[in-house]
Amino acid sequence: MRNRSNSGVRLDYYQRLLNKTILKYQNPVTGLLPASEENSHAWVRDNVYAVLSVWALALAYRKTADLDEDRAKAYELEQSVVKLMRGLLRCMMSQVEKLERFKHTQHVNDSLHAKYCSKTGKTVVGDQAWGHLQIDATSLYILSLAQMTASGLQIIFTLDEVSFVQNLIFYIETAYRTPDYGIWERGDKTNHGLPELNSSSIGMAKAALEAINELDLFGARGGPLSVVHVLPDEAQQCQAILLSMLPRESNSKEIDAALLTVISFPAFAVDDGEKVEETRDSIVTKLEGKYGFCRFLRDGYKTAREDPNRLHYEPWELQVFERIECQWPMFFALFVLDGLFNGREEQVKKYSEKLDSVMIKTDEGIHLLPELYAVHKEMVEQEYKTPNSQKREAIGRLPHRWGQSLYIISKLVQEGFLSPGELDPLNRRLVSEPKPDIVVQVVILAEDEFIQSKLWEHGIKVQTMEEVRPLQVFPASVLTQIYSLLGRNKKMGLTGRPKNEIGLLATSKLYTYRDQILAFIPQTADEHQFYLPKDTLLKLDMFANDVGFLSSYWGSLGRPLLIFPVSTNLNYLDVGHNPPGALIGTIKKLQSGYIAGTRVHLGNLADFVTTSCITKLSFLRDPSHSEEVKHFVGDIFNRIPDTRPRLLSSSRIKTRPRSHSKSSVHGIVRRSRSIQVDPAQAKALQESLKKFERGITVDREQSGGVPIPTTSAHGRSHDVEFPIQRPHSPNLHLKGSLHPLHYSHQSPCSSSSPQLFHFFHQGTKQESIINVDELVEQLNNTEVLHEQADIIHYLYLHKGPDWEITIDGKKCYIKELLVELYEKAGHWKHWGLVRHTAGLLKKRVEELALAATDLLVRQKQLSVGLPPDRERVIMRPLPPDELAKIIFDACGEDLSTASLTQELLIYLAMFIRTEPKLFNEMLRLRVGLIIQVMASELARTLKCTGDEASEHLMNLSPFEMKTLLHHILSGKEFVISTGYIHTCVPGPAGDLRGVGVSRWTTDSETDEHTNVEDECRLSVSTKKVGEEATEFARLSRKPHAKMQKSIHHIDPNDLEKDDEGVESDRQGQWLRRRRLDGALNRVPVGFYPRVWKVLKMCHGLVIEGQHLPHSLTREMTPGEFKFALHVEMVLNRIPQPEYRQLMVEALMVLTLLTENDNSKLSFSTLIYVDKIVQTANAIYLKDQKIPSDVMEHSKGAAGISLHFYDTAPSGRFGTMSYLCRALATILPIPVDKDANVDCAVS
Repeated sequence: MRNRSNSGVRLDYYQRLLNKTILKYQNPVTGLLPASEENSHAWVRDNVYAVLSVWALALAYRKTADLDEDRAKAYELEQSVVKLMRGLLRCMMSQVEKLERFKHTQHVNDSLHAKYCSKTGKTVVGDQAWGHLQIDATSLYILSLAQMTASGLQIIFTLDEVSFVQNLIFYIETAYRTPDYGIWERGDKTNHGLPELNSSSIGMAKAALEAINELDLFGARGGPLSVVHVLPDEAQQCQAILLSMLPRESNSKEIDAALLTVISFPAFAVDDGEKVEETRDSIVTKLEGKYGFCRFLRDGYKTAREDPNRLHYEPWELQVFERIECQWPMFFALFVLDGLFNGREEQVKKYSEKLDSVMIKTDEGIHLLPELYAVHKEMVEQEYKTPNSQKREAIGRLPHRWGQSLYIISKLVQEGFLSPGELDPLNRRLVSEPKPDIVVQVVILAEDEFIQSKLWEHGIKVQTMEEVRPLQVFPASVLTQIYSLLGRNKKMGLTGRPKNEIGLLATSKLYTYRDQILAFIPQTADEHQFYLPKDTLLKLDMFANDVGFLSSYWGSLGRPLLIFPVSTNLNYLDVGHNPPGALIGTIKKLQSGYIAGTRVHLGNLADFVTTSCITKLSFLRDPSHSEEVKHFVGDIFNRIPDTRPRLLSSSRIKTRPRSHSKSSVHGIVRRSRSIQVDPAQAKALQESLKKFERGITVDREQSGGVPIPTTSAHGRSHDVEFPIQRPHSPNLHLKGSLHPLHYSHQSPCSSSSPQLFHFFHQGTKQESIINVDELVEQLNNTEVLHEQADIIHYLYLHKGPDWEITIDGKKCYIKELLVELYEKAGHWKHWGLVRHTAGLLKKRVEELALAATDLLVRQKQLSVGLPPDRERVIMRPLPPDELAKIIFDACGEDLSTASLTQELLIYLAMFIRTEPKLFNEMLRLRVGLIIQVMASELARTLKCTGDEASEHLMNLSPFEMKTLLHHILSGKEFVISTGYIHTCVPGPAGDLRGVGVSRWTTDSETDEHTNVEDECRLSVSTKKVGEEATEFARLSRKPHAKMQKSIHHIDPNDLEKDDEGVESDRQGQWLRRRRLDGALNRVPVGFYPRVWKVLKMCHGLVIEGQHLPHSLTREMTPGEFKFALHVEMVLNRIPQPEYRQLMVEALMVLTLLTENDNSKLSFSTLIYVDKIVQTANAIYLKDQKIPSDVMEHSKGAAGISLHFYDTAPSGRFGTMSYLCRALATILPIPVDKDANVDCAVS
């Protein structure tokens, strides 16, 4: 018989402790625990944390039981756990209608309630009477359910309950983009009922999703239908956002002690060891006290200065809570558990002693943990002066069941009754262990034998879609439809998973259904929705990114499988029907075993069945599905691709002569665009434009016999329009096939007509008298793609998409013509037309909402539309359709810019996922302003007008657009090269003479049977370091005195005009740099906390009439994200980006003053920052002795000299030096007896 004096006695003590502090209050009917004897409300989170100790003690009894009495105690405790968990499940299932709505709306009023009546299980307050949306509480329930089920408890009894839990997963899987009220139920810390994105909620949801994935809720007795499924991309999204936010808790809380539950027990959600250490250290440094940890900075809950008559705080009063925040001892228990799980003995010892010191012992010898410790109101002033110096009193609930439970668990582990692994049967604690290198399996599939043979000519052996059978390959959209059946339950009114896009991790698995193996093509390869995959270079670039993504984030068993289809839509083939070199080069890299630093294995699909991750689609066999659902599944697998017949064949070219007359609506597509480079720039660039034209003429003379275009009296080329307003189009029929056709040497677009000239100058007045019948006739006759586009655009605007039209005797609708125009423009790579027709068709990129969310949840605000009039700010994640509507509304009639805005959002999201450092110190991404900057950079580089630059921008391929955006974000110098490309088509003999994109061709390469059309394409590349070094050397060799003498008249916005050919590229570099940084809203590292310190020492800052009051320092802490947004909002009121950047520099000078004055300076007045800049500019002009006439003509934005804008910040004659001198002039800075300023800045 066992001696009850040792382990058994200790366990019995903890059972008695549990009974007196927790189980004593469990309701016998519902199983729930009320908040107190007086308060019958049962919180979901508090109940789960409280029952964890009951579960832990049951495990301890089960482990050490050698008597029937001990086994009976273990069973009793287990049933108490089951009773409570099922009670919470019953409460939530009673709100199934709210759960169903929330899956689609994510609205706070549709959320499950955070607390229920412990006696009846019913709701206790209204939907709007409490901050019910607490994703961390629901996630904690799911996580605990998974751990308890894995330990052997059976909590779920029926398949209906399994369906409900499956839908609970859908409820929490959007946590990364759903603002909630958080663990403290307050949302924003002012407690005004404003939900915000909380790291603790995201981390708990991520842990729950990973823990319950593929878990059988019936335990060992279950089958395929009792298994729950989680799509891995949702957990990965939570992980990415969590890592980007830590150690910050939310916008209003720069740190929170609740994050300890995320980085340690019970969630273990963070796999980055460095981020775990950073967060833990931040919690200890900022929140630890003698009696516990503060929840967060300036937490007013139950402090002596809190007004008990109201729940909310006024923003200005938050500062009164600083240093007197209540301290919660339960976090000592969490730190003990953290030390036990991580083997930190010193940490365990330190916090065990602290925990014992704050426990309250009753007369019965029971140790109770109080809710919190507060400073007595009579000691508040002393505590303000010396933090943690005053004795605190225990207030609130005694015991605090949440903390009491954590105390008991820590003692059970500390005394050896449980090991950490027994509290974590799913091994969540091992999430940060190093993982083996991932090998990505890649399968290249040809759509048909023609593509297969073309690749075989280059030594590349691939299979076709047919040859991989019996394995079946489907697009990702099919997997989306399949997963829409997951969790569907007709009896409960549950419709299953919302039809959100399927991510890359999900499509990188194999799936089994009955006796079939299914593989899926990634969403990014789907060419049917948006035009981005039509660009082969971009698609290959995205493919390389996908490979790197899989190697970084793959966490499932087996290897990831990535399918890359090569289709016959000719996007992968050149005019000679040969695969492009980029595609061949990528496949060769795959054959080598490495691409972009990632290990890959290229092979056939059948070879990877045994090494891939395979998931069973067992939920499709659910007998509760009706016959209709079964037919739906069958339709998915047996679907035949829709083929839309062409309205007209290409034979029309033989029967109808080509029209050489201009349409009366010619150019209407181009005029619909609204991108504006600074209008004042046009005049300044004319001279450079002429030089550029002459340079191109010379280049073409030297290129080997290419005829030099003759120019008219108006200076326009008859063969090739220059400056290029758009690429020339081959003479295609609108309704013709996408195969190359014959077309003439002379483009119809080259000629001009009086009608066209008159229309260009009459504008909308001319449009009002256009004869629609004549337009339809011209559409029947024209073979020029851009003429077709102009006519269809006009008819679309004035007649609508459903207007019926007759083309060659066949009736069709305008929208059908628009679809064909979109397809043809995509085939011929006329990207300006592609973007415009995509806008007319209101096409939405599949991952639009996800891309915007990726940016928003990483603490970046978005604005779309061209500033200043149409700019719309997006501050929270939105559904895809709502987001697309905002973009189209902001862009107005400029549908090309609407498409480009979506495109840039995708690229920005790609960059922030792969290169987050590009976005350091940028709070708002103003997409419209970025578009203007890109156009202005093209105007600067190509030395062309703003209209031409915007046209060039629209005609960049998606890959070149992405490259240009990356160069602008990274600050790299870049060059844009132009080249004329002859597009060749087969002659009568059928011979093909294809030409590479990157080289020039001559007339000698054509013959009488080949028709040629010139196009001018742009290519973006990084400027060579050698070129920059040489220019820097030339610039640095010029003495400062000579530079002063060389100051000459600078025309506004044309600082970079050629200066005697010596330093033309470098003149204007700092003006350009300031414009770019100002447009991107980029600020120095640590800028906002420094501005907070400046605001602390003065009565306020005034920036261009906008006031930053001193009271902000009472409302917000230095590291609070809300403060940064407030400063950013004021700076964004400055329309000129270069002037905005000078304001930032002036603020930096002020911050240097505060950091080096040893708290001696204090200003009792407002500081006018713009006055500092204006004074610095005046001192600069006086020092440089610039003539008054030059000074007058060199004024830039806000009257500041362009020379000053173009001055480097550092150095004796830098802008920072002048700003310091202006500061000394304006502010009452102390001086010595000789009137010398004691310079704190230097």
